[in-house]
Amino acid sequence: MTNNLYEVIDTPIQVEELVQKVERREAGAITTFIGTVREWTKGRRTIYLEYHAYVPMAVKMLSKIGEEIESKWPDTQVAITHRIGRLDISDIAVVIAVSSPHRKAAYEANEYAIERIKQIVPIWKKEHWEDGETWIGDQLENVAYPSGKPTMEES
Repeated sequence: MTNNLYEVIDTPIQVEELVQKVERREAGAITTFIGTVREWTKGRRTIYLEYHAYVPMAVKMLSKIGEEIESKWPDTQVAITHRIGRLDISDIAVVIAVSSPHRKAAYEANEYAIERIKQIVPIWKKEHWEDGETWIGDQLENVAYPSGKPTMEES
């Protein structure tokens, strides 16, 4: 499901496409955040991750984050894409591109975006390690989802 600037997809993210979405003549800065799958987490070797999402709500929340950013940092433009499905080590999980007339706003808005994604976007992951697997739950890793998705009690 897409709405152009905010997407949840199950194919590799094309970073340059996101940059192009926010390029404009009045922008003197474009920042990108690229979140990738790391091999080691808390001393355990990760083999791969599985990201799952409630896609319609995830896209809606990504769009909400974009609106928040445009309100807090006027003259910014934001594009966010998060990938779901199986991701191997070094695969790109999320890309955030922000353009603004000046660099400080672009940096600040980009950092704000990744923190808000972890707070409000319904995306969760299952980590597959050398010695087992675990549903991590919410992206802040405060709530476990043993069944692989949130329940009414966990939300």
